[in-house]
Amino acid sequence: MTVLAAYLPEKGGRATLQLGAVLARGLGVKLAVATVVPKPWDTDASPRPDEGFRSWSQQLATTAADSARAHLAQVAPDVGVEVHHRVGRSVSAALVDLAADLGAATLVLGSSADGQLGQVVVGSTADRLLHSSPVPLALAPRGYREPAALPGGGGSRLGRVTFAASGRRDADGVVRAQALAAGLRVPLRVVSLAVRGRTTVPAANGPGAEDEVLAAWSDQARAGLESLRAAGVLGADVPAEVVAGRGWREAVDAVEWVPGDLLVVGTRPAGPVARVFLGSRATKILRHSPVPVVVLPG
Repeated sequence: MTVLAAYLPEKGGRATLQLGAVLARGLGVKLAVATVVPKPWDTDASPRPDEGFRSWSQQLATTAADSARAHLAQVAPDVGVEVHHRVGRSVSAALVDLAADLGAATLVLGSSADGQLGQVVVGSTADRLLHSSPVPLALAPRGYREPAALPGGGGSRLGRVTFAASGRRDADGVVRAQALAAGLRVPLRVVSLAVRGRTTVPAANGPGAEDEVLAAWSDQARAGLESLRAAGVLGADVPAEVVAGRGWREAVDAVEWVPGDLLVVGTRPAGPVARVFLGSRATKILRHSPVPVVVLPG
């Protein structure tokens, strides 16, 4: 088993390397670093790939490998590293194929350069994989740097896994989040977000009507967590809470976050094959998360 991190030096790849190293260290496995280089288009006029293109592609892969090794030697010298490069016209497809070949437990991606530092910003490759990957995806916030080693943590940079639950339907997600937390040797916390959304209550219902609706949704979320507890899905030692907000940003910001937190989001099946299929709720949570996010296949 390994953790696979996609890497290109000019694409904010250091955040990807750092999160990959954190996960590999926590799971006690090697970190595989992969660079996907473009594949030339075959044409009748050019039956063989252009030699100049081939040379550029190989140089790109070599530069990326050297850069990744040098950075990881500085920030994670205790993590075993292997480097790979693939040639392909689709970066997402090449990464999925390599993840299957390596038996990767997680595929790690970085954030797009378009967005705020400290937030998860989904780029084009991540967007494709967030709707098709058969393996869990870990997304690093833009500019992510691994936190300092936790006291008594044996060098671990992770302190807690937080699973974003939506109610009793998330039993499978809770179980898988618990397995991930156990593999990382950190505790699990379950948080259910109650968000009012854009729909407003008519003014005729009074100025406090929207707060009453939000309170009712909070009660519903709390009942969902209690049903998971009653069914034995949530152990007595697993903290679970409902956090309310008048929007997704307000709700996510209201959660108590500390260095070393990892957010886990479940997804719904989109067909007979288990793969990630990110719905609107998970998308909104991911967009506002201040910590790395792992997205589980449905």
